[in-house]
Amino acid sequence: MRQEQFVARHQAEWLAFESWLHARGGNARRARGERNTGELTDEDVPARYRRICQHLALARRRGYSPVVVDRLQALMQQGHGVLYRTPPPRWQRALRFLLAEFPRLVRSEAGCMWVAAVVFVFPLVLMFVLLQFRPELVYSIVSPEQVAMWERMYDPNDARHALGRESGTDWQMFGHYIWNNIGIGLRTFAGGLLAGVGALFVLIVNGISIGTVFGHLQQIGSGDPLWRFVCGHAPFELTAIVLAGGAGLRLGLSLVAPGRLRRIDALARAGAKGARLCLGVAFMLLVAAFIEAFWSSTQSIPAVVKYSVSGVLWTLVALWLGLGGRGVADED
Repeated sequence: MRQEQFVARHQAEWLAFESWLHARGGNARRARGERNTGELTDEDVPARYRRICQHLALARRRGYSPVVVDRLQALMQQGHGVLYRTPPPRWQRALRFLLAEFPRLVRSEAGCMWVAAVVFVFPLVLMFVLLQFRPELVYSIVSPEQVAMWERMYDPNDARHALGRESGTDWQMFGHYIWNNIGIGLRTFAGGLLAGVGALFVLIVNGISIGTVFGHLQQIGSGDPLWRFVCGHAPFELTAIVLAGGAGLRLGLSLVAPGRLRRIDALARAGAKGARLCLGVAFMLLVAAFIEAFWSSTQSIPAVVKYSVSGVLWTLVALWLGLGGRGVADED
């Protein structure tokens, strides 16, 4: 077979393999910068790699030009490197997931995440504003005993307790915050199994609860201790609740509108993606619990420092979720 016919017959296979290599970080010499087009799946790659090796042997035996032989040699070597390379250490994979894969997962479900944000923030802001004009509404939502506890915990004239805390050491409270926060995140996500309604319900209830606390304490003049307590861990905790709600909504949508997939297949796919989102959410809630236990409750830190740190953290979270993983090649 003439070289021109050989190249024309197998060119599409080589281009697909080059594209797959580029998408997996192989950087084939002649790759043109395109991402994996989907023509070659991971399951097809071993068989395609063996064909590349066969093509290389044929090219050498038939005496084809160095251009063709070198190209096939590069594909064979880089394919071997990608297929048989040693997996990175676990800490490296975990870091890659947090810095690149998790932000990309969040952005891939941007629609659900924005809906969750609106559903959470709107009742929060509404309750806060209403309680500035109708303070008696607080007793329609929570018991007088609960209101009294809030007022006692955040009394600006009572310096006996750390901010937002009445008892317990930092480490005890750290464990409590982890249990409480991650529990809320998982319930929000799992609520998506009720066709998404459960996730929406948890977001609305949490929005109303937070808006009620802030609105009441702000109205009676005890808002400053609460703002100073919450501002540090809020960037991670509130964002994580919204992301868990967005993952739950995606789970619900897979039941309501599975598209061309069977409902069970759509649910399994959304569940696998949601589980990975929940890993990132759990990390964010762990960070929030650490900040809440060891930073937020410290009274000796000036308010301006706490608010400045909060602004920095909000910016870092936004940059992380908005830019994380851009330009980073997919992993195997």
